Parts: sequence; structure tokens; C-alpha cells
Amino acid sequence: MITLDAADPTPPFEQIRRQLTDEIRSGRLAHGYRLPSVRQLAGDLGIAAGTVARAYAELEQQGLLESSRAGTRVGDIAPIAPEALVAARLYAAALKGLGVGLDDAIRAVRVEWTAAT
Repeated sequence: MITLDAADPTPPFEQIRRQLTDEIRSGRLAHGYRLPSVRQLAGDLGIAAGTVARAYAELEQQGLLESSRAGTRVGDIAPIAPEALVAARLYAAALKGLGVGLDDAIRAVRVEWTAAT
């Protein structure tokens, strides 16, 4: 399910967060799907449990995951169309290349979205 690329300069927690986000938003991981525990995934990937915990915590803050004593599960969200994910990925890469931060990128989308309607 999750793999880490040691040659990728992206921090491991971000690689985990990004892969899980893609899996959830595409619908490949459905609502209620139980994820491996932090310790289990960390052991499988050969990394510190804190790295996985950070990725899970960020996804929980975004509403993509729900944690309880029974474990961590995929939250109740609607999947995003694959075409929209591709467009968003291209947009994000272009703006990152220009040095634009996330807040400004989101604000730009809101401005253009409003102008288009």
C-alpha cells in the first residue's frame, strides 16, 4: 500500500500523507477502511513511529482519517474525480515552481472560481 522512495527529497511523513490522500480521494480506500496502526506501518516501512503519527495526525486534521481506541479509519468523504486530481497536481506543481505558497494558491483558485461563475 504505502511505499517510501529514499531517493525522493520529500520527507517520509509527507510521502505517506500524499499517498494516503491520493488513495482516499480517489476512492481506492473507502470510508471506514481500517489503516494499519502507527507502529505497524512504521515497522513495515522501517521508520520511526513518530513519522507515521505525524502523517496520520495531519490527515485527521483534514478530515480524511478518524482515530479512536479501535484504530484509525478512513473518514466519510466523497472521492475526487481522477481528472480533478490530475489538474490539481499540475496546478500545485506549477505554483510551487513559481514559489507560490499554499494559502496564495488556494486564494487564487477561489478568485478564479468566483470569476468563472
